[in-house]
Amino acid sequence: MQRSDAVADYLPLRRELVGLAYRMTGSYATAEDIAQEAFLRWQAADRTAIEVPRAWLLKATARLSLDHLKSARHRREEYVGPWLPEPVPDDSEAPQLAAAARAQDLSVAFLLTLQRLSPAERAVFILHDLFETPFAEIARLLHRTEAGCRKLAERARAHLAESTPRHSVPEAEARRISEAFLAAMQDGDEAALASLLAKDVVLHTDGGGIRPAARNLILGAAKVGRFFAGLARKHAPGKLLHMGRINRLPGFITLEPDGLPQSTALEISEGRITAIYIVRNPEKLGAVSAVVPREALPPSDSHRQGPKGPWHP
Repeated sequence: MQRSDAVADYLPLRRELVGLAYRMTGSYATAEDIAQEAFLRWQAADRTAIEVPRAWLLKATARLSLDHLKSARHRREEYVGPWLPEPVPDDSEAPQLAAAARAQDLSVAFLLTLQRLSPAERAVFILHDLFETPFAEIARLLHRTEAGCRKLAERARAHLAESTPRHSVPEAEARRISEAFLAAMQDGDEAALASLLAKDVVLHTDGGGIRPAARNLILGAAKVGRFFAGLARKHAPGKLLHMGRINRLPGFITLEPDGLPQSTALEISEGRITAIYIVRNPEKLGAVSAVVPREALPPSDSHRQGPKGPWHP
């Protein structure tokens, strides 16, 4: 087969492969790299002996993702502060082409729960439940028995059922709460924040040690309100660049006083915000930057200057 044939088979599947690798690694940039490497291996393979290109490419992508997770384990253990998956605005070309309805769930909570599974559990669940790969093929990929893979899938489903919240928020309500939260957060208005936050709200902030962020999760409406009030006293408000869904959640992107973007996604239940996910690590904002006007963004290497002061009260 010629190179053109390899491209013709690969391109319709690319978004699906990126989606698989994104769910496996939590990094959109890494997922794109893995999908590209899968293509290079596909191009070099004896494709005349491959009956189902999709199955071959899914397994190659899963294998590359597992290899990446092994190499990334040490880095994840040494990560500074809370770790969040790379945010993907729904307005951009999000990886979401798996057949099962559950595959449409790219919420931060779902992705975080996936990351808490073992790599084998994650691979089996994603390949079987989201991408409809038979257990027999997964068993060969992981060098396990079919029965063992079924048990891994059962454990993964049970863990996901316990840990992943499921709340559908109408678009009008999502926007109203997002706009109100942005205003209250930037004003440091504790009373307004108290009216928006659930009592047990959890704030996650991911700076990755590159930009200032809270080193630990902040729990409870009172503490979260004081946190944002303290920030408002010390820093000028960010400039709103984009309001919309981020990983299926209501959210927004702002340009912060340090000249870099920031992504904020909100988990909402019964009219109250139950979780806030803020990503400040510039190495994770590539997909976010795609929906922001180019002239609004700083030079790509500006984050290398490091933090410009404390990001805590």
